[in-house]
Amino acid sequence: MLIDLDHLLADPIVDPNRCSVGFHLLQQYWLVPVYVVLAIVPKTRLIGLGLVIHILLDWLDCYV
Repeated sequence: MLIDLDHLLADPIVDPNRCSVGFHLLQQYWLVPVYVVLAIVPKTRLIGLGLVIHILLDWLDCYV
């Protein structure tokens, strides 16, 4: 997904001990409501739903 392109800006690119949510540019907590609104609007529903699911899975990965 394009949301993961912001991982290329991090140093190191992959860190298994780092939580993506709140760290990467496109995975900030303040963007989650924007993604939810995108999931509600009919024209952007699929993109918004994909972003919300992605954030939820990354958040789950932080705590499992």
